[in-house]
Amino acid sequence: MAYIIQEEGKELLAEVKNFCEKEVKEQCKEYDRTGEWPKEIYDKAIEMQLHSLEVPEEYGGPGLDRVTVAALMEQMAIADAGFAVTISASGLGLKPVLIAGTEEQKKRAAQLIIDGGFAAFCLTEPSAGSDAAAGKTTAVRDGDDYVLNGRKCFITNGGIASFYCITAMTDKSQGTKGISMFYVEAGTPGLSTGHHEDKLGIRTSNTCDVVLEDCRIPAANLLGAEGKGFSIAMKTLDQARAWMGCIATGIAQRGINEAVAYGKERIQFGKPIIKNQALQFKIADMTIKTETARQMVAHALTLMDKGLPYGTESAISKCYAGDIAMEVASEAIQIFGGYGYSREYPVEKLLRDAKIFQIFEGSNEIQRIVISGSVIGR
Repeated sequence: MAYIIQEEGKELLAEVKNFCEKEVKEQCKEYDRTGEWPKEIYDKAIEMQLHSLEVPEEYGGPGLDRVTVAALMEQMAIADAGFAVTISASGLGLKPVLIAGTEEQKKRAAQLIIDGGFAAFCLTEPSAGSDAAAGKTTAVRDGDDYVLNGRKCFITNGGIASFYCITAMTDKSQGTKGISMFYVEAGTPGLSTGHHEDKLGIRTSNTCDVVLEDCRIPAANLLGAEGKGFSIAMKTLDQARAWMGCIATGIAQRGINEAVAYGKERIQFGKPIIKNQALQFKIADMTIKTETARQMVAHALTLMDKGLPYGTESAISKCYAGDIAMEVASEAIQIFGGYGYSREYPVEKLLRDAKIFQIFEGSNEIQRIVISGSVIGR
């Protein structure tokens, strides 16, 4: 019950599992309580180049296939979902550059990550969640520059990124066809970060507003062409959804692990509660759903690696994994009983972490629109 990975990835998988057990899992408990970003943990992850797993080999990345990376990402998620989201979001922020950037842009962005940086993808706005056309951020051409103004919200890695891929309206009258995508490096005058979210879950990830006030960038920082930003963003999310499904699967697997371990220790009516068939059936159903989600993720990522259409499969994997992460986490709490409702035990955190996977990267309602549209279209 696992991903089938490359031989060269197995040693790295063991290293990642060991790192997560020793340096992430227990240490993140306190950071979950405080909401503080655990810089020292991420510094160690950068030393291992875990933040650059999605950088292509030609730009200095490890050259692993996506399913192998998924196995590594799931191990991170089992330890702490917020940690895994931070690592994955850096790949998300790089994707628009890889999809539409010039060779020079790709090399520049990839090198920033290789050198220890993070990336951020900036689409959501206070007035524009699922409806990207409602965005108010603008980009106005001024000679050899663009001037950006607006505010993005709920941006993962917003406060720590080395560069941002930002959507902005270049022609409001054109709706989504008037959206363009821009590459903006941290430290650019006029770019700042605002409100940091005090979140329910994934509290070890940095999430904040990104503010643009007369932010002037070279026209060469346009990704692709004017009016192509929405298309680039959708292609980015098509890929990213499978990775969110992978992390949600890790949350579910942690729920199974914790429930089984507790069930063997908890004695009621003279025997471990795991001996009760009712709880064994719960564990079986939790495992069926988790393994199904894992294989959906693997299928979508395999299609990506083979250059085959994957948008529908990626949406399915994200939607299903997000839903079952909530289910499995809830069942884990049920097996723990009253202790599961206490913050002294780990399973209540899983439920808090899982909820966001039904919301971000396109809510699961949006995923169902994507999936049904694909089926009806065929």
